Amino acid sequence: MSIDFARARETMVEQQIRPWEVLDVRVLDTLAQLPREAFVPEALRALAYADTELPIGHGERMFKPVLEGRTLQALGVQTHESVLEIGTGSGYMAACLARLGREVVSLERHADLAETARARLAAQGIGNVSVLTADAFQWTPGRTFDVICVTGAVAEIPARFCEWLASGGRMFVVRGRSPVMEAALVHPGVNGLRIESLFETDLPYLAGGEPAPVFAL
Repeated sequence: MSIDFARARETMVEQQIRPWEVLDVRVLDTLAQLPREAFVPEALRALAYADTELPIGHGERMFKPVLEGRTLQALGVQTHESVLEIGTGSGYMAACLARLGREVVSLERHADLAETARARLAAQGIGNVSVLTADAFQWTPGRTFDVICVTGAVAEIPARFCEWLASGGRMFVVRGRSPVMEAALVHPGVNGLRIESLFETDLPYLAGGEPAPVFAL
């Protein structure tokens, strides 16, 4: 039986994403138009619009659609802005961010995931994303970005990521200890960082962002 992906996409937006108060028109339009199934492993395409995380290899998982929507709305990417994504994964969030912003630089530790994401983005005609095979904890950009989207959790917000934010910029990050973590928006300012709490969630840790081990006597 063939799947009507266009109908599934519409249902995802109306029944999953809107009810979670994702009402930004540009975000909803992006999610309604971008074929999520094109970024899902072939064997999982039937689940492309399901309300669930999907495995993509190396223990990595795609966000649930509702988390993608809430993240994009929180970031409020504008057409003139530069975006850094930490954790390319499937390439779907990079594609969404590219539709909303001017350019996206996306970092992926796993070379095969990076290569697949590049091919998927190219197949969709999305040319304003650069996918780099790099570890964010070893990489140095030599520039700043208006928006940073961190797609894996961290125990503590890394200072190095904050240094890459341009004045007036913001970073989406999920921090804390599983199973209860806080999604937050980080804003740099003259008096230090301002952290805006968004909602509770639970994500796998970004490699290098895990809590330090605690040794019990």
